[in-house]
Amino acid sequence: MKITELQSEILRLKKEQDVCILAHSYQTREITEIADFTGDSFALSVKASKVPNKTVIMCGVRFMAETVKLLSPEKTVYLSNPVAGCPMAEQMDKEMIAAFKQQNPDYTVVAYINTTTDLKTVCDVCVTSSSAVNIVKKLESKNILFIPDCNLGSFVAKQVPEKNIKLMQGGCPVHAAVPYSAVEEAKRLHPDALLLVHPECVPKVTAAADYVGSTSGIIDYAMNSDAKEFIIGTEIAIASHLQYECPDKKFYTLSKELICPNMKSTTLVDVYNILKGRGGEEITLDDETMQKARVCIDKMIELG
Repeated sequence: MKITELQSEILRLKKEQDVCILAHSYQTREITEIADFTGDSFALSVKASKVPNKTVIMCGVRFMAETVKLLSPEKTVYLSNPVAGCPMAEQMDKEMIAAFKQQNPDYTVVAYINTTTDLKTVCDVCVTSSSAVNIVKKLESKNILFIPDCNLGSFVAKQVPEKNIKLMQGGCPVHAAVPYSAVEEAKRLHPDALLLVHPECVPKVTAAADYVGSTSGIIDYAMNSDAKEFIIGTEIAIASHLQYECPDKKFYTLSKELICPNMKSTTLVDVYNILKGRGGEEITLDDETMQKARVCIDKMIELG
């Protein structure tokens, strides 16, 4: 079956079965084309909570599907590919952070949304890459433990120097692996291009950027800028999507290594198989876990 034929069949089946399909921005073009909504993980979860559909398919990674379930416990939520995890989300466990809180009761634990539901149960507030600075500024506590991404945490710490922000060694292995030499090479090859970088990159890379922001922030900046050339310092799918949306502009990837294998594990066939009742994984979370994990998400919504 050709890609276009498979896409047409998926669109027919999702309409017939009243299913909402979510695709994270790092998914391939053929996936985003059949999605009802495309964007960052938390924004997708909010969208899912507001649609009437009772079944939702997340084309992304596990913590994203779990977040959809947390915000819409009454809905049936599928992760399109069961092996699609997130190394950053799985780096720290609940026991480690619970022990820290016990030893440091004066610290507020701020968790990046890219964490497991289990870990969220012992955290005080969640943040996204776009809301982190704003939320940390609003917290009453001066002492903050920011987990798991030390690069995003370092970026926040620079913007909020009045807080005492403690970091742990963790983060996105894909973004963190980009060396400063990649910036030097990209700027040598494209001297007129603006550098747009995700804050999950190492501090030296973000310091060299013309703009630092979330995936959606990078997309919005590039689309609305008068500039004509951009070096994109996040997953390579974003440069590809932007090229489709802005054919009159030029987009270059900061590094060919910026590929998330977990995001790329989802295929059109995965989505098709769920709609045919023979694939994917339904996300199930017990009531106690959902109740505890919702505390830090509700706090984020309150402050965000």
